[in-house]
Amino acid sequence: MVIDVYAFPGFLKEICQDPDRVAFRREQYFLYKQHVWPMELFMKQLNAAGIDKCVISAEDVTTRAGDTIVSNEEIRTLVDLQPERLIGFASVDPQRPDAVEVLEKAFTELHLAGLKLSPAMQRFYPNDFHLMDPVYQVCLKYNKPILFQSGMTWIKDSPSTYSRPVLFEDVAMRYPDLRICLGHFGWPYIMETAMLLLKYPNVYADTALLYFDSPKQFFHTTFNVQMGEYWIDRMLADKVMFGSTYPRIEQKRMIGAVDVLNLRPKQKAMVLGGNALRFLGMEEKENG
Repeated sequence: MVIDVYAFPGFLKEICQDPDRVAFRREQYFLYKQHVWPMELFMKQLNAAGIDKCVISAEDVTTRAGDTIVSNEEIRTLVDLQPERLIGFASVDPQRPDAVEVLEKAFTELHLAGLKLSPAMQRFYPNDFHLMDPVYQVCLKYNKPILFQSGMTWIKDSPSTYSRPVLFEDVAMRYPDLRICLGHFGWPYIMETAMLLLKYPNVYADTALLYFDSPKQFFHTTFNVQMGEYWIDRMLADKVMFGSTYPRIEQKRMIGAVDVLNLRPKQKAMVLGGNALRFLGMEEKENG
């Protein structure tokens, strides 16, 4: 099974009836030329890439920008249209006074599968436990993983100082049963990410990174040159998950980039889907 753990669904036609909301998404995500297209086309793109399931995430920037980019309810709407293919993650702005209530609703009423947080966009430090403990505790209560944006984001007013991978070490230590993923492999701080993957069983990372060149060239530079050529295969194959950062790049091209990594068949299968099943808490369900 192939699973994409990092995709943004904000331009799917089924939740784009409001032109002002679409414009807000384009501005917030620095995707000014992004087209709106129907779910049917998205399914064809998944099929063309050989992707069986895809995680789609909400984005709540209420205290910074006054609204959600994609709401939890909109994610639920999309998942209901393709329940066998889509896995919905909630979002909550941790600085909202009703953050706990929003998250409780997302898990108990909307039945979303996890939480997406973007420290740089939402302007919080992941190890600010005075702010974050209530959010982390709700995730533990319902056994839900957290997908963090980490490292660089394209968004201009989102300082990367909030999302440097080393800041997540305190979270991994404080909450060893909380499964967390460092999105974009924490680029450009990839060595910090690799260190955390080695040290902490509950820390994962994904391949949703592309900032220069083509996917294959960028993956080669990042994972074969800047990191050791065989690091993922020999030491990190159980901690790295495939992520596409769709729609910034075609999923088919990102899947193809995985081929430049020196992975044995078993390790490649883990990166493309097996690790995501564990991260999502779906391993027993799929195998049983």
